Amino acid sequence: MDVILFGPPGAGKGTQATAICGTLSIPHISTGDIFRKHLKEGTELGQLARSFIDKGQLVPDSVVCDIVASRLVETDCAGGALLDGFPRTVPQAEMLYAWLESQGRQVGAVINLQVDDAVLVARLSGRRTCLSCGATYHVEHNPPAENGKCDRCEGDVVQRKDDSEDTVRARLQTYANETAPVLAWLTPRSPVHSIHGNQAINQVQSDIEEALRG
Repeated sequence: MDVILFGPPGAGKGTQATAICGTLSIPHISTGDIFRKHLKEGTELGQLARSFIDKGQLVPDSVVCDIVASRLVETDCAGGALLDGFPRTVPQAEMLYAWLESQGRQVGAVINLQVDDAVLVARLSGRRTCLSCGATYHVEHNPPAENGKCDRCEGDVVQRKDDSEDTVRARLQTYANETAPVLAWLTPRSPVHSIHGNQAINQVQSDIEEALRG
């Protein structure tokens, strides 16, 4: 089964993606990871993408889809894959569905994690990150033992710029603006399951599993 996973920043997509992949025995496909691999290896698609990136331009939807397709044809994706954060635009969705149909495949489920903005802002703006090892903390739920110092390596623990409250709110608005049209396009074409992400992690996982069984 091919599955699409949507969710705003801070919704817990990473945690739930791991659970979904374990349940369905499919690989987790992150467009960011695929892009970095192609750029690092200097593949033909990577060079094409870089030609736009170096000019400060968005990589065209067709190139993004070709890069994703290059991953979906790999052996471990034969039984399906979990697409995390893709498609991001309606044209990408159209291209993805056309490509899947040409391969005799289809999207069996769309999982849409929904979390209140207030909860997301609190989660993300309270996050702190170690500059040295990348360990993450939270000012309320998981603070370091010594304020401003990492428990693991004693590096400096700071708030990243993209975790400031204003930036978080802007990121959430961008997500809402970009995702709503894609979900509207997908809804008549595939089963879309909206899952309340404010719940405990295990309950969210349980709700997702139930949706996938349906």
